[in-house]
Amino acid sequence: MSETIKLAQQLIQIDSVTPDDKGCQKLISDFLTPLGFKTEQMNFGDVSNLWARHGTETPFIVFAGHTDVVPTGPVEKWSHPPFSASVENEMLIGRGSADMKSSIACFMIATQRFLNNYPNCKGSIGFLITSDEEGPAIDGTVKVIETLEARNEKFDYCLVGEPSSSKKLGDSIKNGRRGSLSGKLRIKGIQGHIAYPELALNPIHTLAPALQKLTETVWDNGNEYFPPTSFQVSNIHSGTGATNVIPGDCVLDFNFRFSTEQTPDSLKSGVHAILDSYQLNYELDWNLSGMPFITPAEGELIQAINKAVQSEMGYEPELSTGGGTSDGRFIAPTGAQVIELGPLNDTIHKVNEQVSVKDLEKLTDIYYQTLINLLVN
Repeated sequence: MSETIKLAQQLIQIDSVTPDDKGCQKLISDFLTPLGFKTEQMNFGDVSNLWARHGTETPFIVFAGHTDVVPTGPVEKWSHPPFSASVENEMLIGRGSADMKSSIACFMIATQRFLNNYPNCKGSIGFLITSDEEGPAIDGTVKVIETLEARNEKFDYCLVGEPSSSKKLGDSIKNGRRGSLSGKLRIKGIQGHIAYPELALNPIHTLAPALQKLTETVWDNGNEYFPPTSFQVSNIHSGTGATNVIPGDCVLDFNFRFSTEQTPDSLKSGVHAILDSYQLNYELDWNLSGMPFITPAEGELIQAINKAVQSEMGYEPELSTGGGTSDGRFIAPTGAQVIELGPLNDTIHKVNEQVSVKDLEKLTDIYYQTLINLLVN
């Protein structure tokens, strides 16, 4: 079994459910230190963050990822124990195998191979690893970036190992992500007996026309990089549990995934305008979890990765900004070019999460070739 697979198994066998790293980052640090990396632990709250750097010159490429994983769900539904990192039919099975401990293992082996073969290369290589990507993402990458910015430590390129591939390895890379803006809306009514509606005010009824308007509004048409902004309701809560009581309030959770055609302020003002037009009595709390970002196709990082994927896989990856948010949203504002490239995403967060052993070998080769393209050629 290859060194990549052995290393991936070691990481997966650590049950690092967010935000508890449980020693994954020590394993990574112990691997990188003999290669000449200076490692630094940046812990905030309950979150572990590893920052490691080899070299002092530019260009500076950083591998970014996370050691935390989501809960396993029903263990009895797994074909193998979720933290056993079992291999069956050339598939590595385990929580975090696709999202994204295997990518970290590929980072590590590719870096080791590169430094062994090119000990006098130009530039620098870094690792930014957090245990707070699957959780609130408050004390993870964002805090590391704040620390690095405060001491004016910049990097040029960032390769995030999130599972970006769709049907086959490397067929899609993320060169940007939509922004994410959430709202918690409370519509105030008057509770009363359901038989005397004239003495009450049903907040569900008053919300309904405004909600229809919100869902039907075309917020924008997107652009060459992004699909149109979307509005989706995730939860709606109301009622006392009794069948004969008109509720006193109704709480709605919603989210915008928005393109660069919008700003948080433009979306907020649009929502308030609709709610106000229906003369609703409401409270609305907002939470911005990420701004949209884009890495231009002509950038050096995309060119290097395209060349690497074509060399190893024989086809050119498509650029995509779809999917959820990632920690790339905290890194892009620094000015670094940010790309996400990792294994297939079809089993992430599912029971029997798994990744192809052969794909991990190829992914290691792609990362290795990307280093060559950026720091040697």
